[in-house]
Amino acid sequence: MILEVANLQVKASQTYEFEQSFHQASKIISSMKGYISHELQRCLEVDNLYLLLVRWETLADHTEGFRGSAEYQEWKKLLHHYYDPFPAVHHYEIVESSQS
Repeated sequence: MILEVANLQVKASQTYEFEQSFHQASKIISSMKGYISHELQRCLEVDNLYLLLVRWETLADHTEGFRGSAEYQEWKKLLHHYYDPFPAVHHYEIVESSQS
């Protein structure tokens, strides 16, 4: 399993609209091959900062499958205009876990 992590800095006046758009976009990403699950978390200290965590079966499912798809173009239209600055996305694999 691969964990995609993105810190999303949303334009301060658009957090409500972002959350509504993200709800729509969730339907897109959750339909993709290799998708396992996702979480969008809002920061308690910084109102317009979010953490996006997406679990994929493989790195290629995200970087090639999702990002290379027509569905990703719709995802971009729904979400990318909310970010300032545009987020860096990183991918992680488990080294150690307390979960069995």
